[in-house]
Amino acid sequence: MAKRWCAQGSRALRAWGAAVRAAARSRAEAGMTTAEYAMGTVAACAFAAVLYKVVTSGAVSDALQSVIERALHAQF
Repeated sequence: MAKRWCAQGSRALRAWGAAVRAAARSRAEAGMTTAEYAMGTVAACAFAAVLYKVVTSGAVSDALQSVIERALHAQF
């Protein structure tokens, strides 16, 4: 019975060690994930700024206004 308990304890200890190593690996990459989110946020903000400039430009603004006016004055 003592040998069986020792073997079970050994398996539990190995499983616990594997869990600790996996947790250490995930913590080591936590900063990289944060950096990736930060770069994605910066890229999204830059894209939004460019899109805002394009949409508020004179030519696009006039075209959108024309489309909206035609839609509002459409005959059904």
